[in-house]
Amino acid sequence: MIDPHAPAPPGAPPSWAAPAPLPVRPGTGRFLVLACVFVCAACGLVYELELVALASYLIGDSVTQASVVLSVMVFAMGVGSLAAKRLRWHAAAGFAAVEAALALVGGCSAMALYAVFAWTGGWGGLWAAGPRCLLVAFSLAIGLLIGAEVPLLMELIQRIRRQDAGGAVADLFAADYVGALAGGLAFPFLLLPFLGQLTGTLLTGTVNVVAGGALVLGLFRRDVSRRARWTLLAAGVTVLGLLASAAVLVGDFERAARHAVYGADVRVALQTDVQEIVLTGGTHGRPLDLFLDGRLRVGGRDERRYHEALVHPAMTGPHARVLILGGGDGMAAREVLRHRGVDRVDIVELDAGLVRLARHDPALAALNGHAYDDPHVRVVTADAFHWLREAPRPGHSGYDVVIADLPDPGITASTKLYSEEFYGLVRRVLAPGGRLVVHAGPVQARPRAFWTVAATLRAAGLATTPYRVLGQDAGFTPGPDRSAGESRAPHDWGFLLATAGSHGPPLRLPADGPRLRTLTEGGLERDALPTPAAGLPPSTLVHPRY
Repeated sequence: MIDPHAPAPPGAPPSWAAPAPLPVRPGTGRFLVLACVFVCAACGLVYELELVALASYLIGDSVTQASVVLSVMVFAMGVGSLAAKRLRWHAAAGFAAVEAALALVGGCSAMALYAVFAWTGGWGGLWAAGPRCLLVAFSLAIGLLIGAEVPLLMELIQRIRRQDAGGAVADLFAADYVGALAGGLAFPFLLLPFLGQLTGTLLTGTVNVVAGGALVLGLFRRDVSRRARWTLLAAGVTVLGLLASAAVLVGDFERAARHAVYGADVRVALQTDVQEIVLTGGTHGRPLDLFLDGRLRVGGRDERRYHEALVHPAMTGPHARVLILGGGDGMAAREVLRHRGVDRVDIVELDAGLVRLARHDPALAALNGHAYDDPHVRVVTADAFHWLREAPRPGHSGYDVVIADLPDPGITASTKLYSEEFYGLVRRVLAPGGRLVVHAGPVQARPRAFWTVAATLRAAGLATTPYRVLGQDAGFTPGPDRSAGESRAPHDWGFLLATAGSHGPPLRLPADGPRLRTLTEGGLERDALPTPAAGLPPSTLVHPRY
């Protein structure tokens, strides 16, 4: 509740009797306070970005997670500012205590979220929402503490030299916003690539507690009683000890958590510029599984069922020139190269690290049939949307086959790759009579998303033939929501075969094609889906509908 306060009349005395006794000149003291504001603002924004990034990875749907974190945090900042009014008579001690608590809560938030996800995420029942609840709790706690900083810092800066409220607010907010800029740039360009989320957040907490403690115990030590100084020093050292201990153990923690998530058979785990890649199995007869950002992308027991259904129906007809959008694991290229008459296969993959792994990891390269060693294959490292928009025609009349082997349409980062604009760009590079095949997610689990892809293709001037194949492998949910329901692969994969014109292409296998292990002509006919009546609106860049 907001406490009513009558405005102070002109010339009213401040809440303290005299300026704070400082060990430095007042100008230097103000500079140090504003420098602390800068550092604390940078740390606060890093905590926010860390929660958004980790929640998007662990839970999914980055737009929803960002909205939850930011809205809860901004609300909590307002509540924290009101609550801090009760501490303004002890602004120095209160600020040091707030910074110590913020450093501990913010610095350990990433490890706590990851631990709950790793060890309790598969329990189901009431625990299924554990990561979401903890995300809201951390957003609330960090927002409360960040909100408490501003009133206390305002009180401290006025303790140095009395200043009109407007000027003090302008100075304070200028340092705060510039610090937020520094933190916002440091997180993606320094902390995340060089230290990772866990170590980067622990380091941020360390900087936070050192800055707050140094300001109070160094500059405002005479405003704090001897007993309070020792208490604050002990609290700061304790927080530093906890953060340092966590930093030392972070490697063991990550390995243990990774085994809890993926099982004990983790063989490769690396963070590229784009995503986290994890390989499990692939040796001693164990099936190889490939996880991208925690979602099962290639299941060794069932990947042929998926890739044969994705590639071979589209290869019916001319197929000399083939474009694969995504498919950095090389499995789709492997199936394409099984056909005679293929002259050129262009692969447009965003993650160069995944391509390197698919080339050089013995188990993964064996599974993709060493597709990247084939002279017909050319790889371009680029975003598929931007490449289609900027790349000129490939020196011929177009591609006979385009294979969109992309992540699930419900994942926010992939939504633009399932938009009407994207399919319009694909249509431009199709040869006359060329075919496009799209992996559109599971039909049974998310029918609305699947049929929205079909409506979007039709809006781009492409006629579709929908079909699906059943899957049997168990694993993680490959769709947009990691925490919803049981962590199992979908029971089916949905595909859309499309071509320019008014009639969808026939659904059949090439008569002179290779012998397939999982797909037959009769099975493909049974897998065909009736197209429902039009009604769903298409998805566009400015109005995504997945």
